[in-house]
Amino acid sequence: MRNLIRRLKHRPGPNSGVTHHHKPAPPTHPRLPLRPGEVRDRYFSIRRQGLDPVEIRDFLHRVADELTTAQTALVAVREENVRIKNALREWQSAQAARHHYR
Repeated sequence: MRNLIRRLKHRPGPNSGVTHHHKPAPPTHPRLPLRPGEVRDRYFSIRRQGLDPVEIRDFLHRVADELTTAQTALVAVREENVRIKNALREWQSAQAARHHYR
């Protein structure tokens, strides 16, 4: 954990060649979808005792909520895909049987 904090503290900002200054993360709107780049490039405020644990925890909860939403949607899409494939197979079988017995 200490290594992670050390790396985050010394990570350069997006447009800066200086490694000891960080550009604060822009505030995020809770209703906008989280983009992968936003997660990768996220910087947290550095406090006297290190990174702000409340800010980190809030961000991690947001990531977890969005992942839950994405995973739930993925399950629904996969179930719909199976339903459509089964319906297509049944239709194709019915069509084949209909044309076979003519």
